[in-house]
Amino acid sequence: MALLRMRLKVLVTVMTLNIFVFILVSRNAGRDKSFQDKVRVPSKPFWSRMTRSSGYWNRQQQVLDFRYNPILANLSAGYLPDWLNETRVSFDACRPDTGVTTQVKDYNSLPLRFKDFLLYMHCRYYPVLVDQPDICRESPFLLLAVKSLAPHFDRRQAIRESWGRAGEVANRTVVTVFLLGQTMAGDHHPDLSAMLSYESDQHRDIIQWDYRDSFFNLTIKEVLFLDWIQTRCPGASFIFKGDDDVFVNTYAILNFLGGLSPTKAADLFVGDVITNAGPHRDKKVKYFIPESMYIGSYPPYAGGGGYLYSASIAARLHAGSRRVALYPIDDVYTGMCLMKMGLAPEKHRGFKTFNIEEKYRTSPCAYKGLMLVHPRTPQEMIQIWSWLNLPDLNCQ
Repeated sequence: MALLRMRLKVLVTVMTLNIFVFILVSRNAGRDKSFQDKVRVPSKPFWSRMTRSSGYWNRQQQVLDFRYNPILANLSAGYLPDWLNETRVSFDACRPDTGVTTQVKDYNSLPLRFKDFLLYMHCRYYPVLVDQPDICRESPFLLLAVKSLAPHFDRRQAIRESWGRAGEVANRTVVTVFLLGQTMAGDHHPDLSAMLSYESDQHRDIIQWDYRDSFFNLTIKEVLFLDWIQTRCPGASFIFKGDDDVFVNTYAILNFLGGLSPTKAADLFVGDVITNAGPHRDKKVKYFIPESMYIGSYPPYAGGGGYLYSASIAARLHAGSRRVALYPIDDVYTGMCLMKMGLAPEKHRGFKTFNIEEKYRTSPCAYKGLMLVHPRTPQEMIQIWSWLNLPDLNCQ
């Protein structure tokens, strides 16, 4: 009898729940029908008309956003803002664009480095003067790409004798290249072309393009290098790109890469990431950018002292960089390209682009677990490398 009452109670409960659900569904269905019968009028335009930015870089980016938008790119000129029709970005001609002299309001008062960058901002292709077409004949596991200047012979040689040693390192194939532009007489550099030619013949690791090698043109070096990877070294699994005044623990990098999962390895981009930054407005600062040139904050970016990324990211950066207007600070530009691709760099505590505490700088064990330390002199590079290769180094 008790069992019968329990079953009856369960049956009543289930029936009650079913009735309740039926009522809810019926009411919502009725609401949906009445809702569908109403005509909804948007409160504001779905696509607002783009307004002209006051920053020259921002305007150039607006042009590229229109050009690569699959919907807007096919609109006739009559549908586009007048200023957008007048400003067209060309990747072909590398002649100075004198139009910027009137499009940047304070152009005449800007320092020479800004004028030079703005005049050639549209140009992305320069001829190769020195190349190493066979350097990646055997696809390397790690490609070390070092940004250098022609006069920095001592830095390059120190790297060759320390962390940039090419060949088999920790049972992995490593290739090292040095990325250079042209030194100009106007920059007060001596003519070192003969010495550079000799160095290239001796080491076969120099890549040089015919453009003015300056701080603001490091972005040109970036896009030219991305082109070079795809044509000369597409089989490299990973790429480290950094300055010639850093120490890199190649052993630590190879160990780190060897422990990555395939998914993590494919999307890898790590370094010393800077967030919540923006352009410096102080003219005395090396990284000064005027408001007439750029408006806004910076995306997260890895400090240009050095960062590490995968071949997959290199190919995507190569394609994505065409959709981002050149910016005079190369590491910020790379962050912009990553953001355009829907990616962000990952911070790794092994990258110390702002040095380590002074009390640890002469300790061999301080470098064993790090991937990069900046800055270091050529002598310090060789010394630290010798520490890491001590057979009895114990850092327990």
